[in-house]
Amino acid sequence: MSGANVAIILGVVLFAVRAARAGPGLTAVVCAAGLVGFVILARPSPSVVRAAAMGAIGLVGLAAGRPRAAVPALAAGVAVLIVVDPELAGDVGFALSVLATGGLLLLAPVWRDALVRRGWPAPAAEALAVPAAAQVACGPVVAAISGSVSVVAVPANLLVVPAIAPATLLGVSAAVLSPVWPAAAEFAAWAGQWPARWLVVVATYGARVPAGAVPWPGGVAGALLLAALTVALLFAARRPVVRRLVAVVAAGTVLGALPVRLLAGGWPPARWIVVTCAVGQGDAVVLRAGPGRAVVIDAGPEPRAVDQCLRRLGVRRVLLFVVSHFHVDHIGGVAGVFRGREVAGVITPPWPEPPGGRAAVAARAVAARVPMVAAGPGWTYAAGGLVLTVIGPFEPLHGTNSDPNNNSLVVRARVAGRTVLLPGDAETEEQQELLDHLGPHAVRADVLKVAHHGSAYQLPEFVDAVDPAVALVSVGRDNDYGHPNASLLARLGRGGARVLRTDERGDLAAVVTGGGGLAVVARGDPPSSAGR
Repeated sequence: MSGANVAIILGVVLFAVRAARAGPGLTAVVCAAGLVGFVILARPSPSVVRAAAMGAIGLVGLAAGRPRAAVPALAAGVAVLIVVDPELAGDVGFALSVLATGGLLLLAPVWRDALVRRGWPAPAAEALAVPAAAQVACGPVVAAISGSVSVVAVPANLLVVPAIAPATLLGVSAAVLSPVWPAAAEFAAWAGQWPARWLVVVATYGARVPAGAVPWPGGVAGALLLAALTVALLFAARRPVVRRLVAVVAAGTVLGALPVRLLAGGWPPARWIVVTCAVGQGDAVVLRAGPGRAVVIDAGPEPRAVDQCLRRLGVRRVLLFVVSHFHVDHIGGVAGVFRGREVAGVITPPWPEPPGGRAAVAARAVAARVPMVAAGPGWTYAAGGLVLTVIGPFEPLHGTNSDPNNNSLVVRARVAGRTVLLPGDAETEEQQELLDHLGPHAVRADVLKVAHHGSAYQLPEFVDAVDPAVALVSVGRDNDYGHPNASLLARLGRGGARVLRTDERGDLAAVVTGGGGLAVVARGDPPSSAGR
């Protein structure tokens, strides 16, 4: 949902009202009614309301032929929205909407007119100026959240420009006609699928372009750096000599870096056996089971992060989706695991709480017609050189610090001759139960996905018994829980483990080296030996 969709709808309404020779007052009333109707149709979620406000402001400025007069309106709209909903001040989507609108108002007309003066046809000049202005304005925020700068965003946006208006108008027509003329609505929906498919095709293949994104420092520092460089270049580019110099340097950088990016191994690293995805404050672990195939343990708190992690790993078929327990930070992203992939089965713990979490996983499994089975100790699965065994819990634990955590499925995997222990969010009670029933040798592993995001609720004897060479901590930045616990990390380090955290290093992979050793790789970093 973007301001462009709103502007397209209002543009059609504005054209029809002007064609009927309506006065300014009636025009404003009809456009306002159209805007309210579109918001109701799309449902007034924060993203829709935000897009409506930004799209309306942009349309007013462009339709009036006075884009600079729209800048105060943009500022006023932002101020009003933040007063109504203060949380928007920290919302990335809101920032991108505001920046894109500002770019369309301040940069796009100037660039369009400059291209027209140089002989470009007006439609072509506007088609290039609009996505370029939006990309430049949004670049610092995108770099901050992704740690990269796209070099394919503008070409991709140019390719989809012809499809945006038909997809929007036909989709809205189908929705409006459906209550009164179902046959016409069906035809509009059928026609609207084709431009919508084109949008999906461009987005899918644009995301897969080799070297399509240049690495950039993430976070606030990266955003400020790119913003400063952007402003400096915008001012400096007013001089023809500087423009030519920038063009030559940019072309040389791309042509020089492209072969390196294409030939370099990149991500994922060769011979990876397990990856802990950076999904924020939650868990999502991927065990390799052959080319394009994997077993996924948990899905993190939201779909996008786990979906992107699986895409980066090239996972097209999920042999098993294993749920350690039903807390939202482990199952909230379940839709991302299923998105665009075949999932062959779902394994869950017998403990059904929280019921809302279990219902969400069950609904997704039913929708995909995938069997869902509760597994207990001794359950095993083998495929593609991967052997998976459930080793706990042995019996339901009641009255603990957190019963769902202490009834997590504990899974031990063997892949490429190495063992991986995945204890979910098991805390001291379940860890003690495992030691009592199985003994220390049964939990020994080369790679440990540290339980419960490295919380303090860990049994020292359990940690010592695992004795991992690699300890991977899945944890979110600046979380309110105090995860991970410093004493726990120190204990793992003293035991000889190479400890890495997703909040500091992103996706983390354990890799079997050519000599049969074990290494650990953080996405974008060189591999470091883990010993053994």
